[in-house]
Amino acid sequence: MGKTVLVIGASGDIGSAIATQLGNEGYQLILHYHQNREAVTAIEQGLAPETVLDVLKADLESTEGINTFLTSLVYPVDAIVFASGVAHYGLFQDTPEQVMDAMLSVHVKAPLKIVQNLLPSMIQQKAGKILFISSIWGEIGASYEVMYATVKGAQNSFVKSLAKEVGRSGISVNAISPGYIDTKMNVLDPEEKAQLVSEIPLNRPGTPEDIANAVSFLLQDKSSYIHGEIVRISGGWS
Repeated sequence: MGKTVLVIGASGDIGSAIATQLGNEGYQLILHYHQNREAVTAIEQGLAPETVLDVLKADLESTEGINTFLTSLVYPVDAIVFASGVAHYGLFQDTPEQVMDAMLSVHVKAPLKIVQNLLPSMIQQKAGKILFISSIWGEIGASYEVMYATVKGAQNSFVKSLAKEVGRSGISVNAISPGYIDTKMNVLDPEEKAQLVSEIPLNRPGTPEDIANAVSFLLQDKSSYIHGEIVRISGGWS
């Protein structure tokens, strides 16, 4: 079998597409989810039995959940893909502190702790891939999604900084910055969706498979000189 990839947020639309594609390409998988076990089961059923090494349930919104997850990791990991996402829509002035804490934990604290935990073995092996699914909002900002844009911006800064620190150790660190992807997380009425799509030069929303294709490429050796980059996949929309 191929290398082992840890997919954080494998139960989401994008995470599921990533896990399915990587599994079909010969990678072994460790799949994380929080609540939607059915989605992970569907991934497992569509792949060869030996593909999924482990399935880990963890709530990454809390320090306890993060620590429980870290103690549950028993297999060596060659690559990490952070695909989990928690959105919040509303005026920033009305954002509850509980929401702030949860989003900071899922998008910032948990990824940092997970990377910190797995880095020593990657450095020892002189190899590793770390990849974030960020967001275009982390680059350009978004009204009514201030917290989401903020935590995605933090991910982008982490990618750029960590890449400078670990590049000499043979570890690749990048992020994919999706534009509008047609998933359950993006809730728009038909009129809103049509208006948004009309602003995209390719005249269609992105799909989870578009993101999975990019993940596949960035995990391959042929992408080895792409490092510390925020790769925008938006159909030309900005």
